[in-house]
Amino acid sequence: MDTEGVRLFVVAAEMLNISKAGRQLGLAPAVASARLAKLENQLGADLFHRSTRKVSLSIEGAEFLPFAKEILAQEEAAYAALGKGQSQASGTLRFAASSTFAQLYIAPILPEFLERYPGIDLQLHLSDMQLNLIEGGYDLALRNYAIEDSNLRARKLADDNRILCASPEYLAKFGTPSTPEDLTHHELLVFRRGSTRKLIATTDGRQSTFPPTGGKNRIACDDGASLRVATKAGVGIAMHAYWSVHEELKAKTLIRVLPEYSVKDDSAIWLVYPKSNVLTAKVRVFIDFLIEKIGTPPIWGR
Repeated sequence: MDTEGVRLFVVAAEMLNISKAGRQLGLAPAVASARLAKLENQLGADLFHRSTRKVSLSIEGAEFLPFAKEILAQEEAAYAALGKGQSQASGTLRFAASSTFAQLYIAPILPEFLERYPGIDLQLHLSDMQLNLIEGGYDLALRNYAIEDSNLRARKLADDNRILCASPEYLAKFGTPSTPEDLTHHELLVFRRGSTRKLIATTDGRQSTFPPTGGKNRIACDDGASLRVATKAGVGIAMHAYWSVHEELKAKTLIRVLPEYSVKDDSAIWLVYPKSNVLTAKVRVFIDFLIEKIGTPPIWGR
């Protein structure tokens, strides 16, 4: 199979413009069209729907795209093994992450990454709701729970400790709980679709849960940043990742609640990529950069 034709297909699929993709690869529009037509003849399928106004991926093209990327990744890895790889990482990297984490820690360091690797372009999908990494066609994702999918590989970025906290104004108005059972009499903020977590007393090992059974969940939210703002505004007691609220704790705009209880949680912040993919240069350098700038020891604990 003509790997240059495959490369042209991948670029055209990202741009949805065959002529522009050809020019990016140094090909005249007529040559690019002919090369794609040759690839389609080899595959026995139309990869694009073409009209005078636009180009779109066909069903077959969408199904072939992840395999096409894998072909190029394998070619890059083969050349690298022979010492003939590109000296500079390049290409478009599709990265998915929690919007809350990205706002605090990833967005501020992107200028340095892009300056260090001028050949890499980033496509960011930022949401606190989890997505399917493989179906979405992402090269890399940041997740904060243990990896259970056998199709994925992961590298740990940092621990993800959780604490309960509330604003000083809320605690002055409603009182400070002294036991987990007291939480049932308080206003609670919870992450929508979040799991129930165990609270364990550091003194005698007694266990409870958050949110507690029978508790009053005043707000359920799927955005961590908004949940933090609402907690600071005095809406109620919430569980937050330490990385999300450590500045507020330092400034005492948030106060830790039930500090003698730890959250029993095996969560960590992971950098996840599809197991079937070769770890390409662009993904490898981005992982290394994030670990350098954010990881162990984590920036919020330095």
